[in-house]
Amino acid sequence: MDAIVGTVLTAAGMFVGTNVDDIIVLTVLFLSSRATGSPKAPHIWAGQYAGIAVLVVVSVIAALSLTIVPDEWVGLLGLIPFALGVRSLVSALRARNNGENHSPAVASGLISVAGVTIANGADNISVYTPVFRTIGTAPTAVTIGVFAIGVAVWCLAGSWLGSHRRVIEIIERYGQWIVPGVFMGIGALIVIESGVLGRIF
Repeated sequence: MDAIVGTVLTAAGMFVGTNVDDIIVLTVLFLSSRATGSPKAPHIWAGQYAGIAVLVVVSVIAALSLTIVPDEWVGLLGLIPFALGVRSLVSALRARNNGENHSPAVASGLISVAGVTIANGADNISVYTPVFRTIGTAPTAVTIGVFAIGVAVWCLAGSWLGSHRRVIEIIERYGQWIVPGVFMGIGALIVIESGVLGRIF
């Protein structure tokens, strides 16, 4: 019993520690959903679950010594949210020049939400892999269960933070600039903190 409690607490701490920045992403996505209708809330939930599932599966495979992406190059996945932010910013500039309204949504569906989740959590692989390699099958199953609960808590938190009328009004007015900026910042941070630029240049 004590072993299970210890595994649950360790898994919860690992999830929180590696996914704190997802709260920002989810809040932005839910704000965009409420302000513009895109992406839809079910797509945010499903995309977040799909993204975390991919990270866990890759980590488990890596723990079995079948590494797919070398850890030193994982930071390149930060280019995904950065590119989504740039695309949205370019669309906003074009819309302004044409006198049109522009949706601030960066991720518009399940696939793009999952992509952002994977990119934002790519560095988590280096944390999960050694854990899954050493804890055994049963604790790994418990850990994955805790992660599943953690995703639900994170989505609820992001939805709550994105439910305030004042914040929604700000997104409606300035979202076409704020949302791309947030995603470009997250992407740049992932790339810079991974140290991958030093390996390229």
